[in-house]
Amino acid sequence: MNRAVRLIPPLFVLLWATGFIGARYAMPWAEPLTFLAARFALAAGILSLLIVAFRAKSLTAKQAMHAAFAGALIHGAYLAGVFWAIRNGMPAGLSALIIGLQPLITAVMAGWTLGEKVMPRHWAGLAVGFVGIFIVLAPKFGDAMGGVTPITFAACVAAAIAISAGTIWQKKFVGSADLVTATLWQYVGATALMAVGSLAFETRTYTLNGELIFAMAWLVLVLSIGAIFLLMTMIRQGEMAKVASLFYLVPAVTAVIAWGLFGETLSPVQLVGMIITTVGVGLATRA
Repeated sequence: MNRAVRLIPPLFVLLWATGFIGARYAMPWAEPLTFLAARFALAAGILSLLIVAFRAKSLTAKQAMHAAFAGALIHGAYLAGVFWAIRNGMPAGLSALIIGLQPLITAVMAGWTLGEKVMPRHWAGLAVGFVGIFIVLAPKFGDAMGGVTPITFAACVAAAIAISAGTIWQKKFVGSADLVTATLWQYVGATALMAVGSLAFETRTYTLNGELIFAMAWLVLVLSIGAIFLLMTMIRQGEMAKVASLFYLVPAVTAVIAWGLFGETLSPVQLVGMIITTVGVGLATRA
């Protein structure tokens, strides 16, 4: 494995973690589904230009439909569930912990649908990673449980299931398709889902200011283009359980970034949790 390929997993974790920071800047100024619809539409537009510039291969109609469905799950349903739950009172820490179930869900789904063999040490790594996530997030829970309702809890669980199912669907049905074109169709599916949700449930109002513009630019270029290409590359090259286990590192990296940008504290217990999470990822991603 050359050096460039080795850098893909840590770079992905770093970029993906910044998505939560971008959301923090954006959410006071726009409704979540409306914001996500605009974000995905802009990403689709940029990818259309890249396809023309690099003469990327087109997809068959069947492949395009599969990619759009995967995108509706990976981008649309996942982010919509998380953003909607937090906007309606679910504590962010508990929401992140629930999403932390995603690697376990993906591992089970991959075994059922792709026939991937998950070794005992991989299960152990996934379990250790989940324990580490709980330790990192536990100090943030406090008594802020008022927003936990059956509906907000179900939204977070649905989000975790959606991104797990979407990555499995991508690998199973669109794994061999052109990466740029397949990602374009993913955003077409995600945009359509968010547009319908915005029209049905939101007023589509927003406040245009520097924070919203910065958040949109960062989330489109760095997350929707950069991080997603890294994720799709890892899905194509790796086993799903191992790729999914990288998500365990995101809460810890996000906590470090928030400490640097917003002055949020990191207790010794949280630092221990980060170390435990890293050990779990190492176990789950071993060759």
